[in-house]
Amino acid sequence: MHPLEAISPIDGRYRSKTELLADYFSEQALINYRVKVEVEYFIALCKVPLPQLKAIGEGKLMELRKIYKDFSQADAIKIKDIEKVTNHDVKAVEYFLKERFDHLGLSEYKEFIHFGLTSQDINNTAVPLSLKDAVTEVYFPQLEKLVKKLDDLRLAWENIPMLAHTHGQPASPTRLGKEIQVFMVRLKEQIERLQYTPIAAKFGGATGNYNAHHVAYPEIDWLAFGRGFVEHTLALKHSFPTTQIEHYDHLAGIFDGMKRINTIVKDLDRDMWSYISMNYFKQKIKEGEVGSSTMPHKVNPIDFENSEGNIGIANAIFNHLSNKLPVSRLQRDLTDSTVLRNIGVPLAHSLIAFQATLKGLNKLVLNEPKMLADLENNWAVVAEAIQTILRREAYPHPYEALKELTRTNTQITAESIGRFIDGLKVSDAVKAELKAINPQNYTGI
Repeated sequence: MHPLEAISPIDGRYRSKTELLADYFSEQALINYRVKVEVEYFIALCKVPLPQLKAIGEGKLMELRKIYKDFSQADAIKIKDIEKVTNHDVKAVEYFLKERFDHLGLSEYKEFIHFGLTSQDINNTAVPLSLKDAVTEVYFPQLEKLVKKLDDLRLAWENIPMLAHTHGQPASPTRLGKEIQVFMVRLKEQIERLQYTPIAAKFGGATGNYNAHHVAYPEIDWLAFGRGFVEHTLALKHSFPTTQIEHYDHLAGIFDGMKRINTIVKDLDRDMWSYISMNYFKQKIKEGEVGSSTMPHKVNPIDFENSEGNIGIANAIFNHLSNKLPVSRLQRDLTDSTVLRNIGVPLAHSLIAFQATLKGLNKLVLNEPKMLADLENNWAVVAEAIQTILRREAYPHPYEALKELTRTNTQITAESIGRFIDGLKVSDAVKAELKAINPQNYTGI
């Protein structure tokens, strides 16, 4: 398929930004992860050991691992061909492995493939395992690039004074670096929280009770086996007790965490968009780029807009995932199956958003003269400082005195503030302290 034929832009227009996720969330990747779980489960049974599997040597186990380590598109196609007959995706994996066991001279052991399991023991380990790998190998590294860029900008703009705007109105001055730091810290805190959210898996048979395992080998502690397999072999959290499926509460927490991170990035996008519209930033121009099809002067903040749009799609899907997945009728229904096939979609849109925001940040050019001009044109913002010091000095009704000054229709300037200070009944030392305050240095800690 040519990228121009793709229905979704994440596999078409934006393929170059999302293709790394194909190793984790494509149909072939899902099949590969299922094969991995089936193989590792069989190896775990060999190490119990089940009496019938004692004779299998370490060399054969290494050959088994090559099945998923060297997994190819031809293997995936073979399994899909089997599925056309079985009409069951996990059973097709089992039959594929039985054929491979025949080729490896392990025919007498192949009935221990998928022994005692239901398909959800495979799906509810393969899917979270693919998510864990994708988050570790792709999602966090891309997000860290964005955080690193924010840290660089924070340091570069640490001492740049800037007029703040609360409710869209001029407010007490701040520093540009500090405002960037707000987003950096917010992202870091949510990343840390997300990293500590377990990615859980279910393993335990048709209704989660290890019924088939226990009836065949009642002397084995199957609960301990399942916990060891999930937590040590697969490095996931073992959910127990469960129904036939994992209850997805932790998975919902993962998606909610990603949604919060996206919301912070969207907040950053909108602030950067606003600063550009205020002319606090200009944007680097790339030779040959066009900002508007009709207005040649325009350089639009399209990267931040692109990011915001993709975050909207991602969060809508994350919201559905976290609301739907934990709900299943009785011991299971099938509604989770088709939904789980889409978990790569919101991650893809999130990656597109992160890269777009990063691109936008890299194009920013600070327009410091405009920032200083806005400060100089808004001397009224030092009124807070003056009235606070007057409160300290027990001056009568300082807020009201400044309110009367600053709410007139005349422009508040350094000169008018100076005249106001001269008329105050305070010591010369306090007047000097007040006159030392200006919009450029009244920026707090």
